[in-house]
Amino acid sequence: MSSLDSSFLYLEDRTTPMHVGSVLIFSQADDGFDYDRLVSLVTSRIAYVPRYRQRVREMPGGLLNPVWVDDPEFDVTYHVRRSALPRPGTMAQLEEFVGRIEARGLDRHRPLWEIYLVEGLQDGRFAIVTKTHQALVDGVHAIDIGQVIVDADADSGAPVPYTWRAEREPSSVELVAHAAFDAVRRPTSLVGTVRSGVRDTGRIASRIASRVGGVVQTVARSAALPAPASPLNREVGAHRRFVMVSTDLKDYQRIRRRVSKSRGAVDVTVHDVILATITGGLRSWLLTRGESMTTGESIRAMVPVSTQVDGAEGGAGNVTPCFVDLPVGEARPTMRLHQVAYSMQQQIERGQGVGASTLAGIAGFAPPTLHSLGARLGSAMSRRMFNLVVTNVPGPQQPLYAADALMTASHPVIPLAKGQALAIGLTSYDGGVYFGLNADRDAMPDVDVLGQCLVDALEELREDKEVLA
Repeated sequence: MSSLDSSFLYLEDRTTPMHVGSVLIFSQADDGFDYDRLVSLVTSRIAYVPRYRQRVREMPGGLLNPVWVDDPEFDVTYHVRRSALPRPGTMAQLEEFVGRIEARGLDRHRPLWEIYLVEGLQDGRFAIVTKTHQALVDGVHAIDIGQVIVDADADSGAPVPYTWRAEREPSSVELVAHAAFDAVRRPTSLVGTVRSGVRDTGRIASRIASRVGGVVQTVARSAALPAPASPLNREVGAHRRFVMVSTDLKDYQRIRRRVSKSRGAVDVTVHDVILATITGGLRSWLLTRGESMTTGESIRAMVPVSTQVDGAEGGAGNVTPCFVDLPVGEARPTMRLHQVAYSMQQQIERGQGVGASTLAGIAGFAPPTLHSLGARLGSAMSRRMFNLVVTNVPGPQQPLYAADALMTASHPVIPLAKGQALAIGLTSYDGGVYFGLNADRDAMPDVDVLGQCLVDALEELREDKEVLA
């Protein structure tokens, strides 16, 4: 296991589980979709993600990072679970279920993933809820179990033959021998994985400075301007609330086109419109709480941005973390949009973001995938550097199916960082933009109000006279 992946295990505690999730909602299949069918689908497709049959094995004495070993007692029915909502099966009931399920940590003695079939949704629908530990998801070729159970074709085709057999698990003596050999072959790896060295701030700073000066400059620049005080920064507990918001991608595209036609306008992207919507939603939510709101009031968001890599095979991208001060004190919707767009453009053009490929080589910093990046940067320093994480992952714009059941929505679940009561994830899929608001249960009992404020903020942007001019 790499130092980057093992760091997720070290960061995890009772109140901050380090797994990402998703809530996939489906219309009922013509011939039905039940638990046995989901088990069959996962059993067939798990051949594409062999690590999902492996568990974590700690190295004796902590000499090196943990390793992945085949689980000889792997039982797919332990990981694929079944639940149902009581009548009437509303979305609020599903949100409560997701909040409770996603707050629970994964069993370290088994492969680090779970998937739930949730039946009983209104209108004959059902949901599939996934949980995947971030140590399990490779940062370069990230594959989540939720990705392999859906397909662009309603006909899933012939199942993949299940021929897997667990390899013999190495003994402690073999693991120690392997660690010794690895230390001789790559002596720097041993030094880099000693946790006491990772905790030594001076040595970390020296090592980083010698390897990637740009990282130091970016982190120092952000840390030098502390994030503003916000009710979003609280000690988090072990329980969560989760809210789903569904919007139309065309609304963001129309706003972008109208703003782009105005004179002297900054080049505005759909991503900018989404961030401006979040800004407006946060502003309204703060006002419902009676928070004072001055013109210069802001909330700093850490926004991972995917950037295209020239010549990358298969269109692979880089991930750049941007720190954006969302102008919640600005009353005019279009002005908020211009300010967000300008801030994003300035950061990207000036190269203030640090590419994930650079961060991936340094323990204690961010991993190279969007969701993992958001959670990884949520460390002990997060309360000083930013107030919340916002991840936006573009999804396919064509329908997807689990067997022959049509997926109608996909809401991400982003883990909370220490000291941060809210994480916002969103993804676009088949003409929609779907938000997942994951919040601390005690700090944000009104997270449903924020969900409605996001819908209202989008409508406010759509009807703003400055946009329509």
